[in-house]
Amino acid sequence: MTTRPIRILLAEDQSMVREALAALLGLEPDIEVLAQVARGDEVVPAARAHDVNVALLDIEMPGMTGIEAAAALRTAVPDLKIVILTTFGRPGYLRGAMEAGASAFLVKDAPAAQLAAAVRKVLAGERVIDPTLAAAALAEGANPLTDREREVLRAAEGGATNAELAARLHLSQGTIRNYLSMAIQKLAARNRADAIRVAREKGWL
Repeated sequence: MTTRPIRILLAEDQSMVREALAALLGLEPDIEVLAQVARGDEVVPAARAHDVNVALLDIEMPGMTGIEAAAALRTAVPDLKIVILTTFGRPGYLRGAMEAGASAFLVKDAPAAQLAAAVRKVLAGERVIDPTLAAAALAEGANPLTDREREVLRAAEGGATNAELAARLHLSQGTIRNYLSMAIQKLAARNRADAIRVAREKGWL
């Protein structure tokens, strides 16, 4: 009896990178790229429309991040295995990916053979994590920000005033000030802009 190939959904917003990955994976005799999307919010519809069993998701995508898409997939297609690919070796991304249900976390510049091997391993029930990223995540520790502090920092990225943030998030201005102050303190930042920068660099937003 012929074994069915591993069926891949590839989500990557840069077309050249996506096409290169698809071509390289297509050279593997037991792997077939069935679907490709360029946005995070297209991941779940594509997974439902195609008979795939592994999703390769980039972290940075319009519409929805790879981590958010992974969490949505875990609910919508719970049997689907998820591999997160990233250009950014940020420790917070690794924690977020694992919490979202990813089985593997790899950097994009890994050799194609290594990516193909990771796909086979996650389908067999194993977990695959880039060792350098794993060591960095352990050294960095857990995200010190609460969900609310992250929400307020994300909302503040566009330069909104406290009054605008309060109206948008349905909180008082005093509460907004408190969340921003706590985030700045926890991140040892100089101000809110610096706190946003630090949190982004560590993958905590």
